[in-house]
Amino acid sequence: MTATYTFDVFSSLDGFGSHTGDWGGYWGKQGPELLDRRLASYSEEQRMVFGATTFRTSVEMLSGIVEPEGLDPWVAKMKNLPATVVSTTIREPLGWPDATVVSGDAVDVVARLKKESEIPLRSHGSLAMNRALMAAGLVDRVQVTLFPVITGKTGADPIFRDGADFDLELIESRTLDGHTQELVYRPVPHPPE
Repeated sequence: MTATYTFDVFSSLDGFGSHTGDWGGYWGKQGPELLDRRLASYSEEQRMVFGATTFRTSVEMLSGIVEPEGLDPWVAKMKNLPATVVSTTIREPLGWPDATVVSGDAVDVVARLKKESEIPLRSHGSLAMNRALMAAGLVDRVQVTLFPVITGKTGADPIFRDGADFDLELIESRTLDGHTQELVYRPVPHPPE
């Protein structure tokens, strides 16, 4: 059996994964339904997969926060899930409770994880790595949490910049807190013309 791999990402309406403005976390649009849904998603048994940049950023961002009071509950859950970090540059100690570094090409590492893992795989962020995994046909689900903002001037990290073309089959959709959309798609490579 092959483990399911979910690419989980936050996005502005114009396709940015983050911002450089004064919006705050979640672009200032968090609410109880969003936070409850995130907690439910991360309470399931699964293994996290991180690229080096996202892992470094996450460790740095979370290192000074006292658990569990200072973290959103879903982030505390994510931090305590088993994790694989795909990197040729990160060395131990990792500053993450149950993380393992695997050196090598992300496509090869994740292909092996999908074959060997008895639990689903999930990656939050890690944009460049997940674009490569999508192009290789290794992403089973793209879960986009779409925040009701346009960050034309302050948008950072275009999610699908230089990525391949895909048709998306909608699997699930929800509206959270009356304004944020969670959309789960099955990506299918778009045939070249």
